[in-house]
Amino acid sequence: MTGITLTAEQIRNAPALVRQWIEQEVISALGLAPPMPAATPPQAAHLVACSVEDMAGVLEHIRGVLPAVNVLFELGRPGISFGRPAVMTFRLMDILHHTRLTDVGQVMMCLEMINQALTEVKKDPSVRFCGFDNEGHCLIAPQTQESIATLWQTMVERQQAAQASEAGSRVAPAA
Repeated sequence: MTGITLTAEQIRNAPALVRQWIEQEVISALGLAPPMPAATPPQAAHLVACSVEDMAGVLEHIRGVLPAVNVLFELGRPGISFGRPAVMTFRLMDILHHTRLTDVGQVMMCLEMINQALTEVKKDPSVRFCGFDNEGHCLIAPQTQESIATLWQTMVERQQAAQASEAGSRVAPAA
């Protein structure tokens, strides 16, 4: 067996494919990734383009499960558009890091909860919110990502308006 020591700078400056390979080796060595079944191509998984209303319905179904809500809004961030038809890709490790969950298995449980909520919202058991590939990515439709981002922005604006209204009602008129 031969070992190699790399500095963080060397890894940062390595080509993307090398960095991805290193990441996969570390994930595998530390046992952070659950065994992944063979991925279904996104088209076969029946990924749907969700509207803002669909996402609001999904949010209503998962509202009581904060980790799932965090994962949902994590997918409102810009992702990488890939393939034809295009899908947005998000690294499961990035979702894990940003949501501060313990392991990728928890991320997968949250994503499955979101998938299940969408089947209830759409009243169609064949629809899928997301799919996966064999390289640790979550795949969603670009319109779905945009809808999640819009829902988040709408919620933030409503919250800010409510706070401004509340602050305005506390101010006593000058006599």
